[in-house]
Amino acid sequence: MALFDRIRKEWFIIGIVLVITFAKLEPSVGVKGGPLKPEITITYIAVSAIFFNSGLSLKTEELTSALMHVKLHLFVQSFTLAFFPVAIWFILRLLALTSINQWLLKGLQTVGCMPPPVSSAVILTKAVGGNEAAAIFNSAFGSFLGIIVTPLLLLMFLGSSSSVPFSSIFSQLFMTVVVPLIVGQVFRRFIKDWLERRKPPFGAVSSCVLLMIIYTTFCDTFSNPGIDLDRFSLVIVVFIIFSIQLSFMLLTFLFTTRRKSGFTPADTVAIMFCSTHKSLTLGIPMLKIVFEGYEHLSLISVPLLIYHPAQILLGSILLPTIKSWMVTRQRAEKLTNVQPI
Repeated sequence: MALFDRIRKEWFIIGIVLVITFAKLEPSVGVKGGPLKPEITITYIAVSAIFFNSGLSLKTEELTSALMHVKLHLFVQSFTLAFFPVAIWFILRLLALTSINQWLLKGLQTVGCMPPPVSSAVILTKAVGGNEAAAIFNSAFGSFLGIIVTPLLLLMFLGSSSSVPFSSIFSQLFMTVVVPLIVGQVFRRFIKDWLERRKPPFGAVSSCVLLMIIYTTFCDTFSNPGIDLDRFSLVIVVFIIFSIQLSFMLLTFLFTTRRKSGFTPADTVAIMFCSTHKSLTLGIPMLKIVFEGYEHLSLISVPLLIYHPAQILLGSILLPTIKSWMVTRQRAEKLTNVQPI
């Protein structure tokens, strides 16, 4: 029974392994021009479906309660969409001197360019008891901001790798990302009560479509005999990803717990998760658009595929420690705020 519960909880991670395995066994099914016709079904239909689903599920009406905490929002968005990609760029200058696969290193740069995720940071913040409203706001706002900023960052750091003209990238982003997202939000206004009552499995739907995108991406890779991935590079990249996450979580913790930072312990929890987590759901479709037709797309996608489960695993492991710290810190602050009679 425990095994089935574990499988149910980790089905998406298992799904990623399975679709990559199927792509290895039969790559001809999902390649461009193959039976699945990914140039239509994935590039347009699947990506649009993910963002329409995001528009339907995004509870923008809940964001007003967190709107006024401008300092917190500025910190999170600046860290995740400015400091993070620039810091990764500097780290990669050093790693470029090693024998690590260059396409995996480029993939690490794409991770740095991604917006915060819609769900994982919020779930972990809520589990700890942190500032959930701030986490919801920054996840939602970061997703909207990422639609514009992420493609610009990708083109700025990896522009020479793109085989698609700048204007074509943004017109496709507008049609397959912005329009479905807005349409989803409009639909939500009319069926909000029904959605709240029924609670459709938005996360599961997006995850299934995402697995389809991952499958076709790796079909392109395995159909190209010239692409090779050595295990040494893969193991090193996994280690680097965990190191980056831990280091950046520690950095945000140290910065937001300074005496005059102005952040509460609950704020610190939200900032730690929102600033360091990256979106796979938004990231993979964006990579598919920006690097459409690029033979090394799947290798560039690998670090993001690793980063997603790593951030959830690391967050879950650290959850009890972070919760214990927050409760202790809150009690200490209450005691210091009690005025003597």
